[in-house]
Amino acid sequence: MIKILFVCHGNICRSPMAEFILKKKVADRGISAQFHIASAATSTEEIWNGIGNPVYSPAKQELAKHGISCEGKRAVQLQKSDYDDYDYLIGMDHMNLRNMERITGHKGGKISLLLSYCGSSADVSDPWYTSKFDVAYYDINRGCEAFLEYLCKEGIVKDTAPV
Repeated sequence: MIKILFVCHGNICRSPMAEFILKKKVADRGISAQFHIASAATSTEEIWNGIGNPVYSPAKQELAKHGISCEGKRAVQLQKSDYDDYDYLIGMDHMNLRNMERITGHKGGKISLLLSYCGSSADVSDPWYTSKFDVAYYDINRGCEAFLEYLCKEGIVKDTAPV
């Protein structure tokens, strides 16, 4: 099983969008059983008394426009042990990468930037600040598609449908 953890600052916009976009992509291809996909935050800003906030409403609405549900998802914080528990820890921006490295105590290795799979060093801009949830969706969807293509090309996953 391939274990993937998407990470952003608060785990209420970009990383849950990535989690549920990739879950839909693998479900549509009939390969969900090969994956464990989750998301987490580098901060505790969206977690109160141990209970995470749900996905931010505009992010949830953007996913719904594309037929994707994220019901039940609540923010959780990245843990040091996640580096050992997951095969891929994928950040949405460079600040996420620095915070992921600080929290896990690991630099590089399993930690990567989502849009690097598209051959880009660009960040997925945070729609919390830009209000451009459609742009975030587009970039995250593009990154997830490229990541899935990478996994198939490398023979890490067996795909039953064209990518």
